[in-house]
Amino acid sequence: MAHFAEVGDNNIVTRVLVVHNNELMIGDEENENKGIDFLEMLYNHRNWAQCSYNGNMRYNFPGIGFHWDPDNNAFYAPQPYPSWSLNEQFRWQAPVPYPEIEEGSKNRYSWNEENQSWDLITE
Repeated sequence: MAHFAEVGDNNIVTRVLVVHNNELMIGDEENENKGIDFLEMLYNHRNWAQCSYNGNMRYNFPGIGFHWDPDNNAFYAPQPYPSWSLNEQFRWQAPVPYPEIEEGSKNRYSWNEENQSWDLITE
């Protein structure tokens, strides 16, 4: 099965659909444009991009609200915090690395934007 993201205003993903591989085939090869033509016929909307559930195409598997960067051919999640930046794999990265957790530890941390630090979650 193939996955396609519908991209709306401001390059924001509005939905992700599954399309049977038969709808993409030209001879023995899959063709993204054939899948886009199929979706356009069904939904009367042309702005689609194929994506991959396992993330081996266009960096990340998108969800609703994800961004589409056509210049870099990449999907990426909304920015979680103002201080975070995109890395080379189009994944958000905190300015401070996540703390190392010893094997077997149940410690978890949450990002504190005000202090620019990871805070231990205590229950």
